[in-house]
Amino acid sequence: MSLRLRLFDDVISGFGHDCEASPVELEAMLTPRGSGNNAFCRGDNHGQGTPLSIEIPAKPIMRRRTAFDVRRGLFSGKRSADVDLNISPVQAVKKAKDVSCITPKSNEWLTNGIISAVETLEIRNDMIADGSRGYTLPTISGKHHDLTTISPEVMADVIRGRFNDVIGDVTIVDCRYPYEFEGGHIRGAVNLYTKDEVNSLLQKPVADDNRYVLIFHCEFSSERGPKMYRFLRAQDRMLNNDSYPRLNFPEVYLLQGGYKAFFNKYQDLCDPISYKPMLHENHSADLRHFRVKSKSWTGDNGNQKTSRRHRSRLGRHLSF
Repeated sequence: MSLRLRLFDDVISGFGHDCEASPVELEAMLTPRGSGNNAFCRGDNHGQGTPLSIEIPAKPIMRRRTAFDVRRGLFSGKRSADVDLNISPVQAVKKAKDVSCITPKSNEWLTNGIISAVETLEIRNDMIADGSRGYTLPTISGKHHDLTTISPEVMADVIRGRFNDVIGDVTIVDCRYPYEFEGGHIRGAVNLYTKDEVNSLLQKPVADDNRYVLIFHCEFSSERGPKMYRFLRAQDRMLNNDSYPRLNFPEVYLLQGGYKAFFNKYQDLCDPISYKPMLHENHSADLRHFRVKSKSWTGDNGNQKTSRRHRSRLGRHLSF
């Protein structure tokens, strides 16, 4: 008996004496495209001439996605942090339409206002993130094209007060680890290296008419500073999602080259006049500790979170 007949022996025997097919017919029936596919019948002759093969429907043809379907941001390529809406413009418009107690006239005004703001931010790259005005400080093209960048020279002018007539308040956010910050930092900077600390900036009341400027940086403004810049903007959008495009901090900058580039040119504006790199040989244990801590984030529910990779890494450190 062939392998196919042995495999189906239990099934065939289940038909009992009502099965009149011979082994040859069964072999033909079980052979793909065999001549016996239509020969197998039951004793009551029902279904005679009916193929036993099962037709599998063809996979439905997926509709080709249009550019509108796959558009994820206002710009092609990487979405700009200054227009990172967290909700799309379409969702923002729908949110405005769904608000109860809004009259048709005010609903139309809100919708048109959101659309106008989106179009302004899309076309005008020189506008701050709420679309209300242009940037106060001179900007340059940096490594992170989605972030607004200033040069060390402009940073020095800010510290020296040359923009005091057009800026209300300035906070320089140093995202390096504490041992780096203590080893030398830009005069007047604050050390915020965790998401919780950066998020606490949003709890600070800011007057709508006050030009409050934030400037982020880390050692090279390559990873930690840009990451915290984007994080703050995302949290700010979420906080103000009912009043788009309003933001607590619409004017945010990244220092080109970070603390190292600034220190090389303006040591007299650093306190103390020193530069301690992240990979300093005397702080390997501190590096491991603060790197894991910087990845934690309590979020809105107050429970501290860390990524699986960093939890595993922390476990390895504690096991030795």
